[in-house]
Amino acid sequence: MQLILITGLSGSGKSVALNVLEDSGYYYVDNLPLELLSQTVAFLAATEHARVALCIDTRSPGALGDLPRQLAEFRGQGHDVRVLFLEAKADTLIKRFSETRRRHPLSDEQLTLTECIGRERERLSGLADLAHRVDTSDLGPNTLRNWIKDLVGLPPAGLTLLLESFGFKHGLPLDADCVFDARCLPNPNYDPRLKPLTGRDPAVIAFLGPDPATRKMLEDIRRFVADWLPAFERDNRSYLTIAIGCTGGQHRSVYLIESLAGLLRDRARVLVRHRELKA
Repeated sequence: MQLILITGLSGSGKSVALNVLEDSGYYYVDNLPLELLSQTVAFLAATEHARVALCIDTRSPGALGDLPRQLAEFRGQGHDVRVLFLEAKADTLIKRFSETRRRHPLSDEQLTLTECIGRERERLSGLADLAHRVDTSDLGPNTLRNWIKDLVGLPPAGLTLLLESFGFKHGLPLDADCVFDARCLPNPNYDPRLKPLTGRDPAVIAFLGPDPATRKMLEDIRRFVADWLPAFERDNRSYLTIAIGCTGGQHRSVYLIESLAGLLRDRARVLVRHRELKA
């Protein structure tokens, strides 16, 4: 059975992810208490469900400590288990709750919304280490849907390398394992002809490709990732996210991510993300 567990912060887009999986043919259970996880998986496996998505209710913090053992048990039974942890910045979550006028699951008369978000983030901090993290702060619903489809469409074995470009002026991606800064490289944004383009356009590639500093940074990052990839694989990691940022996330970081993907596809399964390119 392919089993996808979705968890994370309230307001981070778990319902969007679950709807994507439902539309893709997964049998799903929403807000499942962790205490019922093992029994639910056993029942669904016995009834021959091939693809299952479970959205975990994290309002039972006492059960969180047993989750690593349960995941190992499920994998030992032959299930393809993937855990997605969705998160977002506090100001983004506050805005979303304000727009929807929904009540936070941990809210009571004593806690403010900001305090609820902080308490939930602290409660889930250990769980995030077991999952592939997705920062939805700057993602629209359509972009998140596409990312979820890419992730669940991958074959189960081995480590997946996620390469992500971003703009520092929009904040660091919360889901990055390693972050590199490309703001020291020549900036195509200052050329009026190149400003409206992206790092995937031939004119920008022709601008950055021959630059010695850009070539050296690309090779240094490639060598770093290639050298340390076996160590991450030995650590039983399912995903490794490498993020490269420039000022706006449109030219330099996009060019480097696209180039890095071409150089590393023979070493790992590669997914490419460009956070600031909405298309």
